[in-house]
Amino acid sequence: MANDYTNEPVDARVRRRLRELRSERGLTLETVATRAGLDVSTLSRLESGKRRIALDHLPGLAAALGVSSDELLTAPRAPDPRVRGRAHTHDGLTRWPLTRSGPAAGLHAFKIRISAERQEPPKELPVHEGQEWIYVLDGRMRLLLGEKDLVIAPGEAVEFSTWTPHWFGVVEGPVEVIAIFGLRGERVHLHTTG
Repeated sequence: MANDYTNEPVDARVRRRLRELRSERGLTLETVATRAGLDVSTLSRLESGKRRIALDHLPGLAAALGVSSDELLTAPRAPDPRVRGRAHTHDGLTRWPLTRSGPAAGLHAFKIRISAERQEPPKELPVHEGQEWIYVLDGRMRLLLGEKDLVIAPGEAVEFSTWTPHWFGVVEGPVEVIAIFGLRGERVHLHTTG
């Protein structure tokens, strides 16, 4: 259900916006307080409502968060829920993002097209922290997982610990999958060679 901010008092709206913007940007109270020229305890009391927000606080807080003072005073517009991302190709993988680049509980989802040329695994299979989930939409995907050499067919899914040496490619022809993995897995599979 959408929040209705139209009847929200201005000071409550500014406090809420301070917390939202700070959280969205992954900033600590200390970082924002330093940037705004305030004590951490003062910022904490401003956010919690234990201290009233004065007009002279707004410019420094806005600058610390990288927004205008107006953005602290007004209710946020409802974000566009559509994920808009361009396709990127690297090492035989073309990926389309299905999640935004911001926090998604540490997970990122992609539709991936594995080219027909991606048939030979690297000499050393990658290992890294995390879990991966892959669902095959079309084609037959080859998955090397430790000592196992598996063929994953359309409609099948796999889940595995990425501490196990692994690689995925094709059996023949291109393959389309939906993949979910943590940020480290994204870097290993979509930005490095191998």
